[in-house]
Order: sequence, then structure tokens, then C-alpha cells
Amino acid sequence: MTVTNISVLRSNLFSSIDNVIEYNDSITVSTKKGNAIIISEDEYNAMLETIYLISQKGLVEKIKEGEEEDISMMPTYNPNEEW
Repeated sequence: MTVTNISVLRSNLFSSIDNVIEYNDSITVSTKKGNAIIISEDEYNAMLETIYLISQKGLVEKIKEGEEEDISMMPTYNPNEEW
């Protein structure tokens, strides 16, 4: 995570945004009124998806139950199986 102030960010805006996108970096921008965070669109979308998935009632519990299943007891994948 990069930390900068608004004046430095303004003078390096294009390269800073490129770093956010290319390296999935985030930037904390300090101002007199407070701080702001700049993240990539991909990171933002991932955060929204995580929030959505966590908000689905019972989903986290089902995932945890699945982690405890014995893989050797699961049927083998059959591409011809009818659904």
C-alpha cells in the first residue's frame, strides 16, 4: 500500500493510477479533511462479490461443511451424467 498526500498524488496521478491497476496496489491519500483510498476496479469488484457472498444466509456454513467432507468418498466425475 502506498501512502501519499494530495499534492504528491496530483503531480504523479497517471503513474500512480497505472500502479494501482497493473500491480493491484492501493493508495492512501492524506488530505486536510481526512484520508481516501484508491483501489483498482478489479479489487473493488472482488470486495463487492465477497460482501455479497458472505451476506448469503447459510452459504459460509455450507462451504465450511464442504471443507470437512472426505474427498475419497465423493463420486468420480462423469461427463455423461444426466442432470
